[in-house]
Parts: sequence; C-alpha cells; structure tokens
Amino acid sequence: MRLLKSAAIFSFGGLAYGLAEIIWRDETHISMFFVGGLCYLIISAIDSLPFFGGCLLFEAPLFALAITAVEFTSGVVINLWLGLGVWDYSELPLNLLGQICLPFSAIWLWLSVPAAMSARLLKNYLFGEPLPPLRFIPRKKYTAEV
Repeated sequence: MRLLKSAAIFSFGGLAYGLAEIIWRDETHISMFFVGGLCYLIISAIDSLPFFGGCLLFEAPLFALAITAVEFTSGVVINLWLGLGVWDYSELPLNLLGQICLPFSAIWLWLSVPAAMSARLLKNYLFGEPLPPLRFIPRKKYTAEV
C-alpha cells in the first residue's frame, strides 16, 4: 500500500510539473516528469512530518529548499553532464551554474503551498487518509496555570 501511495503521489506530481511547464514555457521534457514527481513526493513527505504540525508557514521554506536542491542536482546531471539543455538560468540573477537561481527558488516557495495542499487532498481522496487542518500559522499551545 505504501508503494502504491508513493507511486500515485510521484505520478501526480510528475504530470502536474510537466503541465505547469507547458503552461509556463509552452514545452517540457520527459525528465521533468521525474524531477516533478520527486519534488512532489518530497513535499508530501515533509508535510507528513509531525514536527511541523502541518504548519505551512514553517514547511514552505523547507519545500522550496528541497525543490531547489532537486532542481540543482537534476540540472547538473540532465543539463551539464548529459548536455540535454532542458533549462538554463544563466541569464537570471543570483544563479548557480545556470541550474538554479534565487527568483525561481522564491517561485517554488509560493507554488509549494498549493502543491502540499493538493497532496493532502490526493491522499485523502485516493487512500482515505484524514485531511489535516489547514494551518498557515503554528497552533498555540496553552498550558493550564495552577
């Protein structure tokens, strides 16, 4: 069941990422299915950690950092080692080897929140997982005073 859930999340993320690329730049590459699937799987995993309590304000920077790390690693392999030239951020400010840049990391910060929410809905719809409450700020813990 866990493998099926991971495959469903990965596939949905890969398809969504490819579709977003087609909408954004009118084209995509098959490698983006795998990059997007991995990013979506990581977002879903981070969102499931009890440490953050589902607070998207705390999770979103981790999502963006994870997506940027996947993008950098896959960019080095896909674009630099294999020479496929799927993307090149060399012309954008604050880029690293043309594979990642600060403007796109900021975009991932904002896009990761709806991605996390859609992963929650997907797991609820396909696998009957309870839908966690939507939190943008941490839940305040109250203690009883004696």
